[in-house]
Amino acid sequence: MFDIAPSEFLLVAVVAIVFIGPKDLPMALRTAGRWIARMRRVSNHFRSGIETMIREAEMEELERKWREQNAEIMAANPAVPETTPAPLPDPAAGQTVAAAADQHDAVPHAVPVLGSIDPVLAAHAPTEPDQPLSTESAAVPHTDKSA
Repeated sequence: MFDIAPSEFLLVAVVAIVFIGPKDLPMALRTAGRWIARMRRVSNHFRSGIETMIREAEMEELERKWREQNAEIMAANPAVPETTPAPLPDPAAGQTVAAAADQHDAVPHAVPVLGSIDPVLAAHAPTEPDQPLSTESAAVPHTDKSA
């Protein structure tokens, strides 16, 4: 550490004991520790300030490049006129996307609207909240394989 030999540390310790005295040495070491900690905090604050300035400069450079690239892209691709989107179907009225497509020519196939109930799933839904789902179906007859 700092290219100081152990014998030099021993010499500094002996000189400190002789000149400061064993009685005041702990207080002197504590004061030196406080000063060293204060210097470290100042240097860390200074270093973080420099790093922040560098980061901001890099971000400004990146933003400038992005603006230039965006301008080039916008110049190469002229703007397409905006079209008005079709209104969304009304789920409260049970309207499907297919019905909305017939009205607005937006979607060519039927897709149920969120919130609408599928009749096949509704037939199997329990009537009470704590009942299990029904396994019987009109489309698939139940067969007993235990016999």
